Amino acid sequence: MSDTRKKTGEEIFDSELLPHIDALKTFAFHLSYDDDDANDLVQETYMKAHRFIDKYQEGTNAKAWLFKILKNAYINEYRKKSKRPTRVDFEDIVSYHDSDDSRVPGYLDLRQEIFENMMGDEVTIAINALPMDFRTVVLLCDVEGFTYEEISKIIDVPIGTVRSRLFRARNMLKEKLASYATNLGYKDKRGRGKKEEE
Repeated sequence: MSDTRKKTGEEIFDSELLPHIDALKTFAFHLSYDDDDANDLVQETYMKAHRFIDKYQEGTNAKAWLFKILKNAYINEYRKKSKRPTRVDFEDIVSYHDSDDSRVPGYLDLRQEIFENMMGDEVTIAINALPMDFRTVVLLCDVEGFTYEEISKIIDVPIGTVRSRLFRARNMLKEKLASYATNLGYKDKRGRGKKEEE
């Protein structure tokens, strides 16, 4: 019998999946706006992850796998409440694997601009006011730091759609937060600022 032992499902669950609980709670709350619903979503996510731990490949992107489970659990719950019969097939999730960890260069990282030091009520309200598809990509990209490819897999849309939604979502946020930013002393350094200086 060999001494080299493969990790058990429980060990993988504890070491790779459980550390993401806080990020899942934050994402769940931004989807549901309710602490109890968010906690239920996180609990359901971990129950499904535990049930399908044999489908998870050790060392791949556990966080993205969990976020996909949570997002689909939320959609299923929303559809149940809306009495819509279509359900997301959980088998779509279990085959998720992180194939490319490279980050797409050249995007504005809102975490540096807004989220690292403080996230005021106005910012939270503005994000929560975005339509679901746009709110989801902002949360996944700018708050949670997923790559476009990871987001594409989590929400089951092409990368081009992720880019498009993110572009539109950031523009919506810019409009919603313009006066808030001005009150904090930020200046628009594009064309308008130059004209005001002249």
